[in-house]
Amino acid sequence: MQAEIITIGDEILIGQIVDTNSAWMATELNSIGVNIAQITSISDTPEHLVEALNNARKRADVVLITGGLGPTKDDRTKKVLTEYFGSELILHEPTLQNVIEMFRLRGLDIIQLNKDQALVPKCCQVLLNKQGTAPGMWFEDDNVVFVSMPGVPFEMKYLMTEHVLPRLAAMRNDLHIVHRTIQTVGISESFLARTLETWEDNLPEYIHLAYLPSPGIIRLRLSAFGPDATVLENEVNAQVEKLQTIIPDAIYGYGNDKLSDVTGNLLKAINAKVSVAESCTGGLISHLITSVPGSSKWFKGAVVAYSNEVKSNLLQVSESSLCEFGAVSESVVRQMAEGVKIALNSEYSIATSGVAGPDGGTPEKPVGTVWIAVSGPKETVAKCFTFSNNRERNIERTSLTALDMLRLMLLQNQ
Repeated sequence: MQAEIITIGDEILIGQIVDTNSAWMATELNSIGVNIAQITSISDTPEHLVEALNNARKRADVVLITGGLGPTKDDRTKKVLTEYFGSELILHEPTLQNVIEMFRLRGLDIIQLNKDQALVPKCCQVLLNKQGTAPGMWFEDDNVVFVSMPGVPFEMKYLMTEHVLPRLAAMRNDLHIVHRTIQTVGISESFLARTLETWEDNLPEYIHLAYLPSPGIIRLRLSAFGPDATVLENEVNAQVEKLQTIIPDAIYGYGNDKLSDVTGNLLKAINAKVSVAESCTGGLISHLITSVPGSSKWFKGAVVAYSNEVKSNLLQVSESSLCEFGAVSESVVRQMAEGVKIALNSEYSIATSGVAGPDGGTPEKPVGTVWIAVSGPKETVAKCFTFSNNRERNIERTSLTALDMLRLMLLQNQ
């Protein structure tokens, strides 16, 4: 079964809001074996919607539409769909009562524009929306299903969960889809592709591999398509096991695992805590750590030592090292890691110092040069990295690399 998603709204096209609806819908549809053929964003103009509907019905069995169902004049979807399917608007009494009750509970006066939300095309099946005033509308035309829903995310999710997904799952569907996402860190996309070339070339023809890169992290998504869900699950699991033998150190998690979660779980397992001394990352490592619920069990605290004065006074970095080697050096970052570990009384620590950019670089230490140190009960390890000339990416990659260095040390100490 092939589906297409059409999102309506000028606010999406001008970048005023980000289309998170399509990503959520695609995930849910895939989970019931519905493949996404295309996602299209269009303006609020009627001719664009008609053109999108005509194109979508040539490619898809199901067309899901979000947006344009509000009570104001710029919301035209319902009127266009009524004309498109050669129908007329009629009053849907359950929706009207739903609207009246919602306004009563909020203590608000109801006007005709609100009542008009209960007008629906006569030819559609109404999907009652208990989270809002605009109902969902299910059309069937020439063996293609069209579903129109509000663009408000929580209203769309309610209609999808309560009405649309169960109906689609109940429809005859011979294709199953199994996805598995493998999270990797500390390896570039090109090097990863070269390392996995033989394995990838020998994947069964019904399994597809996608590389999903972001700064510091690459997600590998295996997608298996076929008539037997159990066979697909077993083969995907077997391929993941092979991956684990090819790139064992690079894989840190699966699905939606976050590096900070994984690292935290390793610390909790040995009842240890970590502290952080950040210079070029400016607190991002601490933010990643504290974004994890319950991180107080394994995170002791941090010092954002941006100036040499703070490095010297709070972390006991020697003046001679700062003068001789500079702040961006192995000597200094080692002392930062060991200093914060002592100051905050933790078993492990992380320290970063680098040239994030866009300026400040030298021929010896160009923009993107970063030193990272991780200190544990047995040793302190320091490494130099050369990232890019983009400040934000440098900060993000440094933070993730630092967490990964801690993860690897924790695994070695198990």
